[in-house]
Amino acid sequence: MKQILITGAYGFVGSNLARDLIDYNLMAVDLKESVGTAYSAFFSWDNLELVPWPEISVIIHLAGKAHDTKKQTAIGEYFAVNTDLTKKIFKYFLQSDATKFIYFSSVKAAADKVDGVLIEDVTPSPLGPYGESKLAAEKYLLEEYGRYESLREYNSETEGIGDEVIHFHRPDLNFKQLYILRPCMIHGPNNKGNLTSLVKMVKKGIPYPLGAFENNRSYTTIDNLSFVVNELVKRNIPSGIYNMADDNPVSTNDLVKIIAEASGQREKIWKINQKVINILAAAGSFMHLPFNKETLQKLTENYIVSNEKLEKALGISQMPVNAIDGLRKTLESMSG
Repeated sequence: MKQILITGAYGFVGSNLARDLIDYNLMAVDLKESVGTAYSAFFSWDNLELVPWPEISVIIHLAGKAHDTKKQTAIGEYFAVNTDLTKKIFKYFLQSDATKFIYFSSVKAAADKVDGVLIEDVTPSPLGPYGESKLAAEKYLLEEYGRYESLREYNSETEGIGDEVIHFHRPDLNFKQLYILRPCMIHGPNNKGNLTSLVKMVKKGIPYPLGAFENNRSYTTIDNLSFVVNELVKRNIPSGIYNMADDNPVSTNDLVKIIAEASGQREKIWKINQKVINILAAAGSFMHLPFNKETLQKLTENYIVSNEKLEKALGISQMPVNAIDGLRKTLESMSG
């Protein structure tokens, strides 16, 4: 049975993967142990040397400092967790017999704002320490993985033999694959991601006042994420950076309707003239109020993520779960 080591194992994503990766023996790395889980063993970050490395086939690196929308997290903490812990576990991976490393980055490592549709080969332009620390980790992984691959099999010209090229192979270095996943907002039953404020507003019967702005955003349903990880573990998928998103973006207006439906509420969407809203936001910026230009932009901007590269690599035409169905499942789990 294949052995998988999962860091950040007891978080929302790790707990769901533990439920879905039923064909493998799972081992956990986290800050402290949690009882009653599907993991067969636990290791802290301070005793990674105790991990039975010869038995590990796959490492799934979930551990990270989440995006703090309230901006209360110190900058250094993001890099200490998101970058330095990634370096630490990847060094073990390169020295081990494990063949696959799956790193959970974020779309925020690529772009804080999106014009059009976000694809993988965009020039990264993260804004803020969360995205910057994730991108720093990505760069380290790609550099070290590239160095490893060049050592594993490389070309060298030898003197005195003309232009002949000798191929050297390092049999002591096994074939490895690196997957960098960039998911957009992940949600699932009992975890609604960053939708908390919107859910509370709709449940209280407060009208959504920005209905005149038809913005669309991509989401990641946990069931689709688990499917992708399962495929990466069991199949020979090319290494690389892959965006992770459901197939279709969802408008905020549609999201309000789904929340209202799941909560047993009547949807209340006000389509106030955009000019009026913009004037109010400008006034808020001038008076340093919570609702200002920056807040309005965050609430009404598009953030559409392409998953075309990932689906092509997996050989599928669509994700197993529709974006709307995934959101409905998440929100209905919290209807109480």
